[in-house]
Amino acid sequence: MPKVLMVLHRLCWLAFLALLAAQFVVDISWLWGWVPIGLAIILRFVTGRLLTPSEAAGPARPVEVLAPVAGRWSALNSPADKVPSHGVRAYGQAYAIDVVAEPTEDSRPSFGWWPLMRRNRDFPAFDSPLYAVATVVRAVDRNRDHLSRNSWPALLYLIVEASLRDLVGPGQVLGNHLVLDLGDGVFAAYAHLRRGSLLVRAGDRVVAGQPVARCGNSGNSTEPHVHFQLMDAPDLDVARGIPFTWREIGVPRNTETFTAGTPKPTKILRPTRVSGS
Repeated sequence: MPKVLMVLHRLCWLAFLALLAAQFVVDISWLWGWVPIGLAIILRFVTGRLLTPSEAAGPARPVEVLAPVAGRWSALNSPADKVPSHGVRAYGQAYAIDVVAEPTEDSRPSFGWWPLMRRNRDFPAFDSPLYAVATVVRAVDRNRDHLSRNSWPALLYLIVEASLRDLVGPGQVLGNHLVLDLGDGVFAAYAHLRRGSLLVRAGDRVVAGQPVARCGNSGNSTEPHVHFQLMDAPDLDVARGIPFTWREIGVPRNTETFTAGTPKPTKILRPTRVSGS
C-alpha cells in the first residue's frame, strides 16, 4: 500500500504539470489544477504519517551500530527529541538523524539573511569521511553538490526545490547515497554524500568501520551534513524506520555535540537490539 500511495502522489503532480501546460493550447480552466494538487497533498500527508502494525504497537528496541562519522559533530532533527524526527515517516525517516561537523565552537557558518548561499568548503562537514557498517545494497554517485541553502531566501527556494525532487522520487531527495544491509531485516542509509567520493558499489562486502564515502551537499540539503537512518527495507518508498543507538555515544539530542573516535575496521557485526529500551 505505501508504494502505491507514493506512485499515486507523483502521478498527481504530473497531472497538474500536464494541465498547466495544456492551458497554452486548449481552453481549460486553471481551477482544474487544484484537483491533482489537493490529492497530492492528501496522499503525501497520509503516506508521511502512515503507521505499520508494528509501529502502531510501539517502537522496537534500538539497534546498536557504530557511528558513521569521526570527530566532533552536532545533532539536528534527532529522534531523541521527537518521532518522527523529520516530521514524516515517509522514506523510512521516522528515526533518522542529521549531524553537522563542529570541530570547535562557532566553526560552522550560521543561518541568516546573508550571504544567500555559501560554498560547501565553508562548512567543516564537507568532505569528511564516513564509515560503513555492512554490505552495500545501493550506491548512487551521480548528483552534484549544490551551494548551501542556509539563508532565509535560499530556504524558500529549497521548499520549492524539495517538491520537485519529491516528484522524481527518494533518490533525488537523498542525493548521492548508500544503502547498507546489516542483516536480520535491518538496513542503514547515508544521504547527501559528495559526488565522486563513494569508495564502494552495490554488492561489495565491507566491514564495520571501513571508509565508504565522504560527506557532501547533494539532494534535499541546506548545508553539508550527514543524514543517517536505519530502516526495515532497502526500498525507501516502502521502508519503515527502525530506532538506532550509536555504540558508546547513544542518540544525541538536538544541538548536542558528541565526539566519535576514528573506527578501526572490524568484522561485520549482526544487528544487536539494545535491551531495556
